[in-house]
Amino acid sequence: MAFAHKHFISTKVLSREDIDLILTTAQSFKEINQRDIKKVPTLRGKSIINLFYENSTRTRTSFELAGKRMSADTINITSASSSVTKGETLEDTAKNIEAMDADIIVMRHPASGAPDYLAKRLSRCAVINAGDGAHEHPSQAMLDLMTIKEHKGTLEGLTVAIIGDIARSRVARSDLYALRTMGATVRLAGPATMLPPGLDKLGAEVYTDINAAIKDADVIIMLRIQLEREGGSKLLPTKREYAQFFALNPGNLKLAKPDAIIMHPGPLNRGVEISSYVADGKQSVILEQVENGVAVRMALLYLLAGGNDA
Repeated sequence: MAFAHKHFISTKVLSREDIDLILTTAQSFKEINQRDIKKVPTLRGKSIINLFYENSTRTRTSFELAGKRMSADTINITSASSSVTKGETLEDTAKNIEAMDADIIVMRHPASGAPDYLAKRLSRCAVINAGDGAHEHPSQAMLDLMTIKEHKGTLEGLTVAIIGDIARSRVARSDLYALRTMGATVRLAGPATMLPPGLDKLGAEVYTDINAAIKDADVIIMLRIQLEREGGSKLLPTKREYAQFFALNPGNLKLAKPDAIIMHPGPLNRGVEISSYVADGKQSVILEQVENGVAVRMALLYLLAGGNDA
């Protein structure tokens, strides 16, 4: 079955079949990452450019590993080391990369909509959104769904609580769209200042009380406060006050189902949105998310670039 999209920009446009294909493909690639020799010729001869205008640890590293483990030529470009510092526009940068016959551009950018802007202007190169502003982070959503499905066997009928800075979280948006498509109930919770209007119209249940949001939940996804996107608008008094009312700790975790799993897209702010006891506890699958991130990104590169079977 072929992937129905030239680019991977948003989970909002993905069908249930699209998501199933990504997760099934990722599961087959996960086995490669567990071998002693983590290398297959699947994308030999393909060129992948990681174009990152924002800092990243997990996403950029996992995309780089994904490309290299499938034998693609993988190049990393940051804004600080590119001609952006000389005044080159985003579009000119991308068109120059395309002129070098690159196959895929994986892009992270602080401006919401930047990957979509490029995708509409490049004729040959596929574009993968690795996070755009406070808009979406679709590959994170896919690894989240993969991790949930591995533990729960299905996504249909689950209750997933996403807690934190919803207003500025690209992860929350991508997870909401994908989880709703797959039949899960999604609860979004945080301080009222961190809950944008209209979430209920997207099919989410909205809470300002973490205890109500996580009660009987199957999955809890904690989010950090996006301080780098504050832009002069202070959405909470202090981190200490936030932690008092919205941190996940051993006490309120008892409200969730006994077999609930705890997730976080990283980086963690221990003692703010999550206690170390919970982050390192037996219900935490945070490091499994990181592991699955490589497999999911291998799947995305494969589906968009094509290649030989592993």
